[in-house]
Parts: sequence; C-alpha cells; structure tokens
Amino acid sequence: MTPGERLPSSRALVDRHRVSPVTVSRALGLLAAEGLVVTRPGSGAFAAPRPEAACEPPDHDWQAVTLGDRSVDASGVSWLLTPAPDGTAALSGGYLHPTLQPVRALATAAARAARRPDAWEMPRLGGVPELCAWFARTVGGGVSPADVLITSGGQQSLTTVLRALVPPGAPLLVESPTYLGVLAVARASGLHPVPVPVDADGVRPDLLAEAFAMSGARAFYTQPAFHNPTGTVLAAERRERVLAAARAAGAFVVEDDFARYLGIDAPPPPPPLIAQDADGRVVHIASLTKATAPSLRVAAVIARGPVAERIRATQLVEEFFPARPLQETLLELVSSPGWPRHLRTVRAALRSRRDALLTAFARDLPELRANRPAGGLHLWARLPDGVDDTALAEAALRAGVLVSAGRPFFPAEAPAPHLRISYGTAASEAELAEGVRRLAAVLHS
Repeated sequence: MTPGERLPSSRALVDRHRVSPVTVSRALGLLAAEGLVVTRPGSGAFAAPRPEAACEPPDHDWQAVTLGDRSVDASGVSWLLTPAPDGTAALSGGYLHPTLQPVRALATAAARAARRPDAWEMPRLGGVPELCAWFARTVGGGVSPADVLITSGGQQSLTTVLRALVPPGAPLLVESPTYLGVLAVARASGLHPVPVPVDADGVRPDLLAEAFAMSGARAFYTQPAFHNPTGTVLAAERRERVLAAARAAGAFVVEDDFARYLGIDAPPPPPPLIAQDADGRVVHIASLTKATAPSLRVAAVIARGPVAERIRATQLVEEFFPARPLQETLLELVSSPGWPRHLRTVRAALRSRRDALLTAFARDLPELRANRPAGGLHLWARLPDGVDDTALAEAALRAGVLVSAGRPFFPAEAPAPHLRISYGTAASEAELAEGVRRLAAVLHS
C-alpha cells in the first residue's frame, strides 16, 4: 500500500480473512507497534510513511567461506518450541499447558529460595548437595548423591553427555523414531545417528545387538519410559537384553528419563535402567521440566566411574554450573507438601485429556490407528498409506490445528506416515475435540 492509504475496515478484514474481530484488532495493534500502520481515532488505520532507503547493507558473503560446510539445523527443535498462533488448537508441543503447570507453587518456592542469604553465591560444583541427595533417593538402585551431577535442563544434559561420550564423526545408536532434540544435538556435534526400530514394547534388543555389531557404535540413546514420540514403555523382559547388548559391545546406554512423573495409568513404569546397572554402563538423565514448567531448566545426570568424571569436566568447561537460584527453587518445590499433590492433579488431567482425544479420534478419524499411551504427553497415530504427513501437518496448521508430522522423528527414511498429537499442550478437552474435528476435515478433503 502507498503511504497514507487507508486500510479496509475491521469488518471488511474479518470477512476477507474469516477471522474474529479480536484477531483483527490484535493484528492492527501489532502492525502499529512495528511502525507499519498509523491509527487515527475516528478515521481508521492508514499505511505509515516509509523510512528513507537505508544505505547499502554490509557484505557478509565472506562468512560462508570461513564457516565451511558445517551447519547446525535447529528447524525441528524450533518447530517444537514455537507457540501456536492465536485461535489455533495446539495439539503439538513439549510442555504442559500453563493451566497444568504449578505456577503458584513455583512462585512460592522461588521466593523462599531467593530469601536465603547464600542463594546468589556460587554453588558447590556438581550441584546443591540436598538436591543431589533428592535425585539419588528418587532414582534408587543404589545411586548415591556423589553420582549425581546437577545440569541446566535435559537438553543441555544431552549435549554435555554426548560430547563427553562420543567423538565427532562417530556413530550414535538411537531409537527409530526418536526425540527430535537428540537428533539435532547429535548432528550439530558431528555424530551420525544410526536407527534401531521401536515397536509396541520399545526398542528391539535383537536389532540393537545387530546395530552395535555393524556400526561399531559405543553409545545408545534411549527413552525407556513414555518414549517420545510413540509413548511406549520398554517391556520388562527387554530391559536386561538391552543392557546385555550394550555390555557385549562395550558401549554406554544414555537413558533419557524425561517423563517418569507423567505416568497416568497403573502400573507405574519399571524402575530406571540405571537401577539394574551394576557396572556403570548406564548414563541416566533425570529431568523435571516436563512435569513443571519450561523455564525450570534444572536436571540431573547420574553416572559412575571414569565416565562421570569426563561428564563433570565437560560441563565445567562448557557452562561452569547451573544457576543456583534455580537449583534452590527446584529443591524447595520437590520438598514441599504440594509436590505430590501437583503430580496427582497433573496425572488425572492428562488421563482425562488422553481419553478425550481417543474418543474424538474414534468419532471423527476412525481411519487413524492411534496407540493408548500409559503416560507422557503424546499419541502416535498411524496415517493411511499414501498420505504425506508433512503436507498434512502444514495444511492442518492453515486450518487452525497444530500437529507434528512423524517424518522428522525418524533418523532415516520413515517406514510409514505418522502424526504425533499432544494431549498435554491443549487448553482443554474441548480444544482437543475441536482440533481433531479440524484435522479430520483436512484429511478428508
């Protein structure tokens, strides 16, 4: 539009774009804040005068030569962390909806932690002792506080652990499909993810042993409890076979226990793999972010023997230590009487939402084969053959529902089209039902 030209009326914009008046009002406010539109009370909105042409931008092309061909692809992770647009049914995401987060309890815990005289002093390297002891007790299996290293969240733990265990250029065995974040970390670190198929009972130990033998890998990344994206739990009879395969290969098992507190059906998941580990083979990552709030970036890495010292040294040179106020806040939270009450509330809400999502599938999308996870935040839905899951997810977003295509979760070629659909990120059961209705309309068209 030329400067000074009047924009269509709000009613015309509502009709043209088929959105609500609130959306139009917010859009105009955003355009005004960016200096693109000028509003005049009683007259309407007008295209703002354009600034004078800027001088020739500096030439940065030389950087491409200096940086070389190494790249860091954050597209998958940024997709998961980007909030859904206003008016969109959010059926994708990695964190609890704000209404399920313990916001008041966290505020109280943070206030108590900040009042301590030493809250802003440098913490003991390795972590606040009381928090290390809490993680050791909850993990069990003979873990001692000395085995615990407090870190700045699960994602940072993955970066630190993989850099400590696996040299650049080496293979890393991963479940297929697997968590997008570990694929991003591995590739950014110069590692080569090697897929090991997962079925309804978790990773296949026979194929894991073959992958170790064929690749020469010295580490395997796994999510035994409420696997992301499939929601599966590694079957009890497979757990020792997984450890045996790693033992025969002289390899480590990196256990990402991110969703242990999100179990919603009985019985609870089996104890962590590290509880069965007698020779220091398992490196365990325990995170509470999924059960609390995105910005509570505190986790623990549990390891024994020389690998523990390697991981501690890697953390020290990369980030020194996690912020002490966050460590103290988490300690206050998990030590309070409200912590078990919060977990009960979250589990009940997730169970209700999961069941509502499955009911909506049965009604509106009976052709999808969705699992019934016993915990976690996500359903894994098999699409009909021939459907392009990436194109479907993009079309669904245009129709007002955010879902995740299954293809990026596979480290190699996807064997079939899938969607990951999250029930813990929506605002309500009604939003879940509306999201499925919109998704069905897209798929059927």
